[in-house]
Amino acid sequence: MEFAAEATIRTQSGKGAAREIRRRGQIPAVLYGQGTSHLIQLDPKAIQNILVAQAGSTGLLSLSIQGDEQAQQRTAVIQDVQRDPLEGSILHVDLLEVSMDKPVRVKVPVHITGGVPIGVKRDKGVVNQPMRELHIECLPSVIPDQIDVDASALEINQGIHVRDLEVGEGIKILEDPDGMVVNVTVPISEEKLSAMLTSEAVPAAEAPEPERAAEAPAADTPANPSDPPK
Repeated sequence: MEFAAEATIRTQSGKGAAREIRRRGQIPAVLYGQGTSHLIQLDPKAIQNILVAQAGSTGLLSLSIQGDEQAQQRTAVIQDVQRDPLEGSILHVDLLEVSMDKPVRVKVPVHITGGVPIGVKRDKGVVNQPMRELHIECLPSVIPDQIDVDASALEINQGIHVRDLEVGEGIKILEDPDGMVVNVTVPISEEKLSAMLTSEAVPAAEAPEPERAAEAPAADTPANPSDPPK
């Protein structure tokens, strides 16, 4: 999926400049690629549209950059998004320029399909999804919005590994082939869960009895054997 956005070259960097850009309703960004980097600013709605569409780093962003004759039109993908930890608003974006005839490496979300797995419906199992995204390599034109994984046939103690996935032509998955994408496991009983939560701590070993301090010498015992008794 491809999105369009207009950007403007910015000449200042730093926290103060970034705050001023955000005050004007724009967000600071950096476009990396071809061994160079461009400081730009753009409308946050363009980035938000990609994220809302659940494309994330899979969405191609067609940039029309003003203020640099050598950077009129660029195609990029989102590399990193920094958000305000309290408000969730976008603070800064890193973009990676791509060439349509060269493979790129991006992360693609995993979408579980097929409805409720057999092991859940019949045996009350629990679905686990250890991998929610996959690192892939392919040409920008064939980057998928997501990778669908049908888990409907999974029974208890069954799962789907990376090596089991079928993806489109020209797409290479870079994850460990033995990595577990999704599986169905036996649920923990209420009794076992309760026992785990209320189990008593192992009592600490009793401390050894401290050694008795050496008794002080009797009053009539000389501190030095050579000294005569007082």
